[in-house]
Amino acid sequence: MLGVNTKEDVLKKAEELGVEFIHLQFTDLIGTLKNISITKSQLKKALDNEIMFDGSSIDGFVRIEESDMYLRPDIKTFEVYPWKPQIGQEARLICDIYNPDGTPFEGCPRNILKKVIRKSDEMGYFMNAGPECEFFLFHLDEEGKATLKTNDEAEYFSLAPVDLGEAARRDMVLTLQKMGFEIEASHHECAPGQHEIDFKYSDVLTAADNIMTFKMVVRIIAQKHGLHATFMPKPVYGLAGSGMHINQSLFKGGKNAFYDPDGKDELSAIAFNYIAGLLKYARPMSAITNPTVNSYKRLVPGYEAPIYVAWSHKNRSPLIRIPAKRGESTRIEVRHPDPSANPYLAMAVNLAAGLKGIEENMQAPPAEMANLYKMSPEERVKKDIHNLPATLEEAIRELKNCPFMLKVIGPHAEDKYIQAKMTDWMNYSMHVSEWEIETYLNKI
Repeated sequence: MLGVNTKEDVLKKAEELGVEFIHLQFTDLIGTLKNISITKSQLKKALDNEIMFDGSSIDGFVRIEESDMYLRPDIKTFEVYPWKPQIGQEARLICDIYNPDGTPFEGCPRNILKKVIRKSDEMGYFMNAGPECEFFLFHLDEEGKATLKTNDEAEYFSLAPVDLGEAARRDMVLTLQKMGFEIEASHHECAPGQHEIDFKYSDVLTAADNIMTFKMVVRIIAQKHGLHATFMPKPVYGLAGSGMHINQSLFKGGKNAFYDPDGKDELSAIAFNYIAGLLKYARPMSAITNPTVNSYKRLVPGYEAPIYVAWSHKNRSPLIRIPAKRGESTRIEVRHPDPSANPYLAMAVNLAAGLKGIEENMQAPPAEMANLYKMSPEERVKKDIHNLPATLEEAIRELKNCPFMLKVIGPHAEDKYIQAKMTDWMNYSMHVSEWEIETYLNKI
């Protein structure tokens, strides 16, 4: 990042770097990145929070009779795009949405996450999050539309020449680094055409911002290589799906609150409470962490995707596992979210559920050394291990019946989000094949 902290810093950097166009970016309720482009002559006006837009034109925002909304840029998100356009340099600012009366718009996903962060602050905790985003690269047809033909037949950790996506992935990494990302690893994933790029953890709001930027960069660079990148959870039947595991930790007083050298397995009581909170609300939060019909094609046995609401220290079959590293690196890996999720909402419900577990001193025993996929349903019932919802419809029903989760996302988001997801379900049910490809593959 460029390290700007004031309006004056942004104006100075824009002048120094020859910025001519600025994209004011925001995310709608469903998780789609939107933007309004302005010229540099309007930058000061934007920084003074004076740029308006029609909120009634955005899915999940407001009605036509109350359409005026304001963009408030987060100054620290100012970034110049590393690709050079033909005319004038371009930059971006990530924005929050506000009402005309100066109050935060409760349907803005970024504002929803900020509300949960304030709750965390009040409790004395600071959350770090490290997402692991997987995606597929597909060939384009003669008309430039996405196909389901992968550009390789490689597998986990393959390398060139088998991994034909390596060149595109390398350019993605280099571009992300130029935009301030610290890339930890990149590699080919299990399925043909499937890839993963991991970047360093950050505070939870920045992590959500980074996911949106990451998805934008991956798509743009893929296109430059004549490919289509999709974050659809399960684009090809019979192959592994794409997940978005979220590694998360809480810090208090500058120290990792999940680590206790004298605790069981060097985990603190806070860590156990946090895990229990995540498990308690895993089923209703799945409507947010796994928000498409296609998400539930990934959450099936046999493909390493978790379907059982349980946790373990090492076992990868449960929903949550605890990576081996301890000390300041102690963290919890939540494995069921997928990359079609709105990252602001996904982070918000994870943090809120974990904090609730701490508040109520919740407990949940681990499912150690047991392959949950091979256990009978009767054995899982005896151990009080439940399944995640099997469909989006079931997940929405769980969400609607969970007052706590509904309170996290707020009444406006509750109404608009559930309405959109139910429409998603009904449309898919009526037009399975063509609708799946057109809506999911080309847009997610």
